[in-house]
Amino acid sequence: MLMFATRLTLAAAVLAGASQVFAGTVTSDGADLLVKTKGGLAVATTDDQFSFQLGGRLQADFDTFDGLYTHDGHRADASYFRRSRLEVSGRADGVWAYDFALELNKSDTPIKEASVSYLGLDPVTLKVGRFDPDFGLEGATSSKWTTGIEGSAISDLAPWVNDRDEGLGAQVAGTHGMFYGSASVLRPASNKDADGQGANNYNLRLVLAPMARAGQVLHFGLNYAYNDADSFDGRIRTRLGVRGVSEAGDNGNRPDLAPKTKGAFDADAAASLEFAYAAGPFSLQSEYLRRQLGARPQAQHQDRDATGYYGQLAYTLTGEARGYKLDGGKFERIKPQDKQLGAWEVFYRYDHLNAQEKGLLDNTAQVHTLGVNWYANDAVRISANYVTAKAEHFSNTVGDQAGEALALRAQYVF
Repeated sequence: MLMFATRLTLAAAVLAGASQVFAGTVTSDGADLLVKTKGGLAVATTDDQFSFQLGGRLQADFDTFDGLYTHDGHRADASYFRRSRLEVSGRADGVWAYDFALELNKSDTPIKEASVSYLGLDPVTLKVGRFDPDFGLEGATSSKWTTGIEGSAISDLAPWVNDRDEGLGAQVAGTHGMFYGSASVLRPASNKDADGQGANNYNLRLVLAPMARAGQVLHFGLNYAYNDADSFDGRIRTRLGVRGVSEAGDNGNRPDLAPKTKGAFDADAAASLEFAYAAGPFSLQSEYLRRQLGARPQAQHQDRDATGYYGQLAYTLTGEARGYKLDGGKFERIKPQDKQLGAWEVFYRYDHLNAQEKGLLDNTAQVHTLGVNWYANDAVRISANYVTAKAEHFSNTVGDQAGEALALRAQYVF
């Protein structure tokens, strides 16, 4: 698998490099085939009935952290590929679309996405296969274009709402006027009930965007997700905004906001609200999430409740606006206007997390993230984030309730 991944990576690098050297279009003798090499490789018929596009992303990360972020409080660091992905997408017969993504740095479950969509019911799209379920603004925005290196820590409260978990599912989604909506059912591979039977996750998302273009965005969103398995261990743990704690060996600390209690809970649901506003180079976004775990009647536990919210301010110093797309209800890339200077963006985000169970626990965490992004061109992005965290009513093994981290990323996409 390592040799296979290496060869694919080299092939992707050669194709991506070629796309930077050649630009323009090539038309076949029959005037029915168009080849685009600017920013990637795409082949399509001129009638848009068939197409093929090759893309990918490489995200190389380095994190250093201490205090609450490690078990013993001493500084640790991690260097790793956050994502190394090869992607293929396209159309067939005009009304069918396909998406396939291979995660090259994962040998156990390398297939990130493998889905087929039917487009013949415009503006509604039907999708089946393996894909990430639709939940939340940060969850909908590609990892290539989220403002922070990592998304908000509130996603740790209910990670299953955005996780395909090697499973299969179906989704219906569409836009109309200023509205976007989606509904999906997904059966993750690890989602089993008490008898070992497969169980489903159900997601529903609705977006209202009276303003929906780059530099002019007003976005409201509502989400609901339900897991119909009948047995949950109730564990809620968090990386507090730093992925490297899971990549630093045994000393990285991923603390529990709520401990594992096997068989105590038989219901699991989450809901969230979204808000975003953008005016020119300025953007503001915020989300609130609540997850409720229902206790079994015979268990000596109360219902467990987890809540979180974040607020984020971002400003592009060079004047560019963040892209936005109503179909999907998501932010997209910043396109540099100056090819020499690139685009420079600064941001601040505050996250607040809490997990409660009456008479047992009431744990809170706060995370502050200050960052800068340099979009050197359409393919290269360099990011630096300074992150601090503070805990209430929990700590690492030596009693630290605060920690800090520096996260760096070099990203290449094509």
